[in-house]
Amino acid sequence: MEKSLPLNDWHVKKSNRVINRLHGFIHGGALAALFYYRITTIAAAAKSSSPILPHLLIFAAEFTLSFIWLLAQAAKWNPVRRNAYPERLPGDDNLPAIDVFVCTADPVKEPSLGVMNTVISAMALDYPPHKLHLYLSDDGGSPVTLRAVKEASRFAEVWIPFCRKFGVKNRCPQAYFSRELQSGDDDFLVEKRYIEKAYEDFKISLAKIATTTDNRVSRDHPPIIEVINDANIDKDPKMPLLVYLAREKRPSHHPHHFKAGALNVLLRVSAMISNSPYILVLDCDMYCNDPKSARQAMCFHLDSKLSPLAFVQFPQKFYNLCDKADIYDGGIRYAWEKWEGLDGLRGPILSGTGFYIKREALYGTPQLQKNVDSNELMKCFGSSKEFINSVHKHYKPNYRSDNVLQKEVKFLASCSYDDGTKWGEQVGFRYFAVVEDYFTGLNLHCEGWKSVYYEPSRPCFLGTTPISLGEVLVQLTRWSLGLNQVAFSKFSPLVYGSLRMPILQSMAYAEIAFYPLYFLPVCILALLPQFCLLRGFHLYPQVSSPFFPLFVFLFFSSQAKHVQDILIMGYPIRTWITEQRMWMMRSFTSYFYANIYTIMDKMGLKKASFLPTDKAVDEGAATLYEKGVYNFEAPSLFMVPFCTLYMLNLASFLVGFVRILRGEKGMLIEAFIPLFGLVLHLPLLEGMVVRKDKGRVPTKDFVASLLVSSMLLVLGYAAFPSYS
Repeated sequence: MEKSLPLNDWHVKKSNRVINRLHGFIHGGALAALFYYRITTIAAAAKSSSPILPHLLIFAAEFTLSFIWLLAQAAKWNPVRRNAYPERLPGDDNLPAIDVFVCTADPVKEPSLGVMNTVISAMALDYPPHKLHLYLSDDGGSPVTLRAVKEASRFAEVWIPFCRKFGVKNRCPQAYFSRELQSGDDDFLVEKRYIEKAYEDFKISLAKIATTTDNRVSRDHPPIIEVINDANIDKDPKMPLLVYLAREKRPSHHPHHFKAGALNVLLRVSAMISNSPYILVLDCDMYCNDPKSARQAMCFHLDSKLSPLAFVQFPQKFYNLCDKADIYDGGIRYAWEKWEGLDGLRGPILSGTGFYIKREALYGTPQLQKNVDSNELMKCFGSSKEFINSVHKHYKPNYRSDNVLQKEVKFLASCSYDDGTKWGEQVGFRYFAVVEDYFTGLNLHCEGWKSVYYEPSRPCFLGTTPISLGEVLVQLTRWSLGLNQVAFSKFSPLVYGSLRMPILQSMAYAEIAFYPLYFLPVCILALLPQFCLLRGFHLYPQVSSPFFPLFVFLFFSSQAKHVQDILIMGYPIRTWITEQRMWMMRSFTSYFYANIYTIMDKMGLKKASFLPTDKAVDEGAATLYEKGVYNFEAPSLFMVPFCTLYMLNLASFLVGFVRILRGEKGMLIEAFIPLFGLVLHLPLLEGMVVRKDKGRVPTKDFVASLLVSSMLLVLGYAAFPSYS
């Protein structure tokens, strides 16, 4: 009997692994020498009259940087690369069904045209239509979205057959009509013009809906569930099933658990209608760029050698990035480098969108055991017997149009259904943190599930990323706050994770969780050496010291490794500048405020909140971004601290430079630190002093920064003792 060919394969990236491990051992040895120097310096300061606090602070900064660096080595230990062979899959009749979840929340911040393009592209996936079911969750309960999805369904009836007939690869209509060339035979061109006219009419209808319909987000409404195209559910449909859902929202019932709550309602409702064994989760702005993604994912899910496999994670790619000037680091290259490394352990972290997950994994393994008492199941899954029955039954569509099922579905979408159950704790997407994807993935891996990271040559999903500094920093603050919720809790990966998963994987989760701690070393390094430079206090070894080359080596070692990581992934060298610049900006603003909010939250002063990133296009911001020019029209909460920091570094460097000209050669490192920051952030200086356009630093922020930096210089100079 001929052996069947594998559906997928993988290989270790051996050269990367050797370089990563070799650099880890050498750099780690240098860090050990650094700590020896710091400990002996602190001990010497304790025995003398020299202040010990500056040495303790710089030690804390270096220790934090080294701690996160050590955790980062786990993701570099065994990077792998995977391939999938969808042509080897069984016939369409033997493929499992898939439910697609698309989440939206606000028709103003997330315009309907973009959301509906995502919906249509998912409906057009290259997969048997009777095994594809799409659910749109409208967490704002907006009539605009409901009317828009009905229009999208009508347009999809002509769009999807066109894509199948001519083998269209780009099945997002907005992307197709804006990028595809006008070429082909006469029949194709005639039909394409007809479809393009239909799409223009579709856009006009959405614009009319937006202007004539109330677009306010509702926080007080009953559950709304409407099957949009149910004509041929029980036959052989030409179109995938499309369902609109707005879960119940009541002001008196709190919390609603943000996106995780919406996904869990989708999980329950879909079990009553289609009950597919696999689920694709998409953000509303992340359209399907390759129609074969479902088949590619099944190459892993249907491979018994990978069992128990919870999810297949695709990378997030963004069509609104400017390749020549990704000035806000929107491509998050460093994340996908880590995910590739994690794939060599037990799999990557769940990333919010673009993943195919097994329904069974979300239900929780203990709850799925056949001998579990029915009362225990009700405590776990809730009081719906219909839903509990769906957990153990074969995966076949359950949709019926009778009133009994409709009542049951609305009950499952009620805001109080989770109360007293294990939903969000042991079942479904987890509620504990606003980063529900990270926390859910952590729990799944702790329960023994695996995951796979797959990056094909053609991006399977394309979305939008913020292209203004303010939106970037707001988004990062929200993410960082969620990571802090996990890092400083009983679920901390270093404790909770290390007891339930391999140590390297728990280290990888811990690195992500503790990433906001970068605020501490960046704040210290942005202020302490500068005040030492102003007062002539030696914080680092002088040029004549045998430890001076050690600090030089550590700096160039870390930067050279960063450059190597960038180049080996095919990115240009300018990416290094962008990532260094944005890392400092994030650390001094987003990470700093996330830690402040975390402390306030622990004290009961402030609760975590979630706001969707604005997907509407700001033409002014887009124009500046395309030119590679920073838009500093960010909230003052971000700009004033960063401008203040720049002014402090400028003043300290000028004083230090004068000292060096006078012959004080012993403070080169103290002078280099502000110089490095000043050169790296030259665009900020231009935004404060040179530029006159709309994206410059606002005058009020510049004046406030000037006043604050002046006061800090006076206070710091007076409070910090002078030692030569």
